[in-house]
Amino acid sequence: MSEGKTGRAYVLHPYPRMGASRDSDVAVRSPAAGLDEAVGLAAAIDLEIVGADLVRLVNPRPATLFGKGTVEALAERIAELEITVCIVDAPVTPVQQRNLEKAWQCKVIDRTGLILEIFGARARTHEGRLQVELASLSYQRSRLVRSWTHLERQRGGFGFLGGPGESQLEIDRRLIGERITRLKRELQAVKQTRELHRTARRRVPYPIVALVGYTNAGKSTLFNRLTKAEVFAQDLLFATLDPTMRSLQLPSGRKAILSDTVGFISDLPTHLIAAFRATLEEVLEADLIVHVRDIAHPDTEAQAQDVMTVLKDLGVNADEGGTKIIEAFNKTDLLDQAGRERLAVQAGWDEDVVPLSAVTGEGCDAVVARIDRLLAAASHPVSIDLPLADGASIAWLYRHGEVLERRDDDETAHLLINMGQEDLARFHARQRAS
Repeated sequence: MSEGKTGRAYVLHPYPRMGASRDSDVAVRSPAAGLDEAVGLAAAIDLEIVGADLVRLVNPRPATLFGKGTVEALAERIAELEITVCIVDAPVTPVQQRNLEKAWQCKVIDRTGLILEIFGARARTHEGRLQVELASLSYQRSRLVRSWTHLERQRGGFGFLGGPGESQLEIDRRLIGERITRLKRELQAVKQTRELHRTARRRVPYPIVALVGYTNAGKSTLFNRLTKAEVFAQDLLFATLDPTMRSLQLPSGRKAILSDTVGFISDLPTHLIAAFRATLEEVLEADLIVHVRDIAHPDTEAQAQDVMTVLKDLGVNADEGGTKIIEAFNKTDLLDQAGRERLAVQAGWDEDVVPLSAVTGEGCDAVVARIDRLLAAASHPVSIDLPLADGASIAWLYRHGEVLERRDDDETAHLLINMGQEDLARFHARQRAS
């Protein structure tokens, strides 16, 4: 086993994907791209990938998922490669998992278990850990909760892979249910604290701009580029799990709050979305959403549809009159010249499409300018009269609004200013306090 790795893994991607839509309008991933994504997920928790294969699945078997011949052939391959963990990139029932583990003599986890393991390893905040544990217990409710003794536990996680020295345990549904109840109570308290923070921000209200996108689309890299922050950003699936917010200075002089969020992924279990709803509440509160897309990825259209589906499930209304969405087409530095030219044409007729590279910085000024224009469009002209002696307030208005017209008489400055309701409320609060 390679140094630092937690197990020898074999990744299987069944296709066609079970439950996939046959609607011609829905972008469907290629099996090869699905396998690549599954390998990336496994690599994200330091598994040593020693084999990866596509497995055609025509009629799923209730007992073993795969047919008898396939199970036997894979058993030989798994034994030959000395596999300790087999990852099946599809839903696997408890019965199927138990039968496959018996046939293959190794640990078997499905896509949901793998994603939860990654989340358990990466979550850093108290809230993130609570959310992951809640999701993992919901997943385990119908399964035996047990640890496995053939992998080193040198990271976080919630026991799907386990470690040496851990006893084999079965936790009954009653105990799991009690723990779930406690976790929900704790998360409710965290949610109330987050609402207090949100209320505090409203007192000094800046518009919120949320970065959303498929995992590994480059959200955190763009976040760091725009805010000069140092959020963990790496070429890994789910490099970011805990939400981060920073101030963003706009060209007009206004400020906004930029929020980096957890990446979305296809076939994310509904109970996992529910568990992370508190984390994604910042998206629901956003005045503007920037959808960061890996435009160089072969399945970029399917990834975009997955993101929009999750946003819709969360209650984000992107239709006319709803939350405005900017399409940030990231990783243009990975495109060939023809691809860049096609993208430039598309951006030419759709002003909400902004090509950029968060790595090189190309196009980042354009996306900030687009954010500024859209937030300014929500502003309205307002007339304000101030004593000329109140230079501080006049300067504040120049910094936070667009002065359309100014007329001064002997003692008063008469200003016509384009300003959003949030900034106008801040100005009035400032005047009352002075």
